[in-house]
Amino acid sequence: MAAVQKDFKKSVVYQIYIKSFCDSNGDGIGDLPGITSKLDYLARLGVDYLWITPFFPSPQRDNGYDVSDYCAIDPVYGTMKDFDTLVAAAHERGIGIMLDMVLCHTSTEHEWFQRACAGDERYRRFYILRDGRGSMRADDPGEPLTNWQCAFGGSAWEWEPRLGKWYLHMHDPSQPDLDWTNPEVRAACADVVRFWRDRGVDGFRFDVVSLLSKPEVIEDVPGDGSACRGLVADGPHVHEYLQELVREAGIEGMVTVGEMASSTLEHCIRYSRPESNELSMTFNFHHLKVDYAGGNKWALTEPDIASLRDIFRTWQERMQEGGGWNALFWDNHDQPRAITRFGGRELVGERGGSWEHVGKMLAIMSFSMQGTPYIFQGDELGMTNAGYASIADFDDVESKNNYRILLEGGATEEEALHVVNERSRDNGRTPMQWTAGEHAGFTTGTPWLAVPDNHVRVNAQGEEGVPGSMLEFYRALVRLRHELPVLAEGRVRFLDAGVAAPQVIAFERTLGDVRTVTVCSFDDAPCCVRDLELAGMQCMVGNYDEAPAPAEDGSLELRPFEAAIFLR
Repeated sequence: MAAVQKDFKKSVVYQIYIKSFCDSNGDGIGDLPGITSKLDYLARLGVDYLWITPFFPSPQRDNGYDVSDYCAIDPVYGTMKDFDTLVAAAHERGIGIMLDMVLCHTSTEHEWFQRACAGDERYRRFYILRDGRGSMRADDPGEPLTNWQCAFGGSAWEWEPRLGKWYLHMHDPSQPDLDWTNPEVRAACADVVRFWRDRGVDGFRFDVVSLLSKPEVIEDVPGDGSACRGLVADGPHVHEYLQELVREAGIEGMVTVGEMASSTLEHCIRYSRPESNELSMTFNFHHLKVDYAGGNKWALTEPDIASLRDIFRTWQERMQEGGGWNALFWDNHDQPRAITRFGGRELVGERGGSWEHVGKMLAIMSFSMQGTPYIFQGDELGMTNAGYASIADFDDVESKNNYRILLEGGATEEEALHVVNERSRDNGRTPMQWTAGEHAGFTTGTPWLAVPDNHVRVNAQGEEGVPGSMLEFYRALVRLRHELPVLAEGRVRFLDAGVAAPQVIAFERTLGDVRTVTVCSFDDAPCCVRDLELAGMQCMVGNYDEAPAPAEDGSLELRPFEAAIFLR
């Protein structure tokens, strides 16, 4: 059983994108010893678990999510001894380690796929292989079996001459999907999880786990094929596969979280309710699509706060009623920075502007909803989108593909670059900003991805111990989450802030006689909230230096992007 075993409902998880966290040897890429060197920083922050993104051997077509060996460590990140040292040092500080398991697909360089291509019938059955439409003979590919589009653009089917078949890849062509209908695949994946459990790992995050079970009938979807993820998600056997994985890997009772690509609320309840014995909690991404024009990630529009409020209300209240549990987050390695998305563009790294107020407002909201809060590296510093000057500065395959698609669709280079700067996953992958010095103190070499210029104002060294800084604000919220049971255990109910506050999201948490009300304004102008029953309540934490005070009638005047938690 895990060495660190905490109540996940009362815990805070910190996500580390290893490639960009801390480089210990000057090669420009973060590594395991780099994480170990920063454990005291993380312990002072107060987090309970560290989720570390994949560090397994990989050709890096998708930044490590294309795994070529599940039970080894890529030399660029260190050695197994380095991993053991990290686990032991984290445990000494009461911090658990969570690993990222990519079990939906492998790399084309994985031994399983290579053996399939070499003609091994056993391993051919590890993957989803099909004949093409219109194929007349074995060496004739024909056309892809369906119109499905992969997540990064282009067909979800790739012809492999050595196989004489098309293989399915819901992501990059270098990431063939595993066939989970094969019991040998399921057993091999359980072996992988058990290997790391026995190595001292305390929990797991499962990548795109809702896509494990494919539909029994593989057919076209309406339109251009991009809707296929909704067809593939929450497949007919996904719950039994997860139950089997938990049982066979022996990870009952350990903290687990699943990334839910295109999943429904009803399925997320099933994934995370205790009686299902599947996952502790789920990530869903619906709240991070409210600035997609027409549902298209690469078409920009202002965030729709009314939709954001409805999404949070629905997921919070219905997950609660169904016994499920949310993972609470704004950022991760696949998202642009929320502080930029929701208006924090002014006075970056300084007090008193939208950068500070939006950053702290988002933190207040995340830490006071029902679920387990996740901090993505740099959130606690207020790290922003990169603002790169050229497409050549980007590394992400999805960003480059969509830059090309935008140009082919008639956008100018300037327009396409603007869209990519707003949407690229690289915004969440820029090196951690430790200092104001060269390369933000991330490396003594040349970083694999350029450091944003604002690191001279936004960095850990400049914020640590400074009253009112973003970092100290996050530390206070972590303590509050640990110390105030109502935030971890209380019931949640969303409130109507009134017609004069259309950009405000408000909700209460209650536990016995204790009540908190969280008020978060996404408005860049002042507004007034009413009917929240705030009379007699005290502001416990807010994102302005001067605490807001409800009027005698309970109404509350809010400044731009103001947020606060009230307690009675």
